[in-house]
Amino acid sequence: MSLYPQFSFKKHSFDKHSKAHLGELKTPHGSIQTPNFIFCATKAALKSVTTQQAKEAGADIILSNTYHLMLQPGADIVAAHGGLHKMLNWDGPMLTDSGGFQIFSLGHGGVANEIKGRGRPVTEKKMLKINETGALFRSYIDGSMHLLTPEISMEVQRKLGPDFVVVLDECTPYHSSREYMAASMERSHRWAIRSLRAFERHNDGKQALYGIVQGGTYRDLRKISSEFIASQPFFAQAIGGTLGGTKEEMHEIVGMICENLHKDRPTHLLGIGGISDIWNGVEHGIDTFDCVHPTRIARHGCALVNPVEHEGKEHINLFNACYRDDMNPIDATVDCYTNRHFTRAYIHHLLKADELLAGQLLTIHNIAFMTKLARAIRSSIAEGRFSEERKRWVYDR
Repeated sequence: MSLYPQFSFKKHSFDKHSKAHLGELKTPHGSIQTPNFIFCATKAALKSVTTQQAKEAGADIILSNTYHLMLQPGADIVAAHGGLHKMLNWDGPMLTDSGGFQIFSLGHGGVANEIKGRGRPVTEKKMLKINETGALFRSYIDGSMHLLTPEISMEVQRKLGPDFVVVLDECTPYHSSREYMAASMERSHRWAIRSLRAFERHNDGKQALYGIVQGGTYRDLRKISSEFIASQPFFAQAIGGTLGGTKEEMHEIVGMICENLHKDRPTHLLGIGGISDIWNGVEHGIDTFDCVHPTRIARHGCALVNPVEHEGKEHINLFNACYRDDMNPIDATVDCYTNRHFTRAYIHHLLKADELLAGQLLTIHNIAFMTKLARAIRSSIAEGRFSEERKRWVYDR
């Protein structure tokens, strides 16, 4: 009997010149078409917009974070609501990540820079102990001590109730030695097996489990990890950890990992949301992506734009004085509430006046922009013009 009776994934409409393909991912809360983008409701909130507004802007699937929610409000409070779907009023598919990424950030800081390999030095921020049992850490809320193990991560995620859950892993920093990276990868593999066993003990068919590939920038370790994850009975697979010091290195590593993954399972690229990175990932066979970037930059006054039309810039900052009397929408080709009703000048005014509405309107636009990007990718694959459409989005000059 299948571990995942209410889930399925089927690929179709393959691009002739790459590994890009369309897919349909079925869950107990409906189906989504892939490639697709997962929006981050990290603490069970989409940062200034409701789930209804996100859905109206085109969002198909969202994620929340195990680490944050186990600390506040606690998994039992979420379960008392009937799970995340009911608490958030979201009836589509959901994913929770395991907390491993946050374990890494507690110990090293500079998460975004490290994962993308920007080479900035790490600094110790919190007390942190990682061993075979799990990770011991202090709550950022009240300083209390907590232990996160693969078994506890699975229990918390079961109570949170998303469709997709993720094994616990350690996300190692860019500057880790090969010796530490190898030891960490092997420990993450053992944690993955423990996560799988814990999942199997309580499996009711309502959730599906992702394994995570680690190994940093070491090609041989990534190959070992990819093949290990592919050999285990996970429903899906995710690529985590440090991916390189440059975009070129990241793209190369992602491509190499995809060559060694299970060919029939959905593949997710964790924490990546740049436009060129998404096109590259799809080209190598990635099905889904997630990143806080679209909602985070909205809170700082920035709107996503097509870099081909903006000399390589992937966003514009509406705080800038040049938008003070700009009577155009952010982007008339992005159909959403923000662009149908408001000008750049109005949003500039809201930002300067420190009005919360600015962040909400920009978040709606950024969600709609990313869903437009995903639709464009899917249409281009279906119509056999993937390479042509890529040129309209990726600035290669």
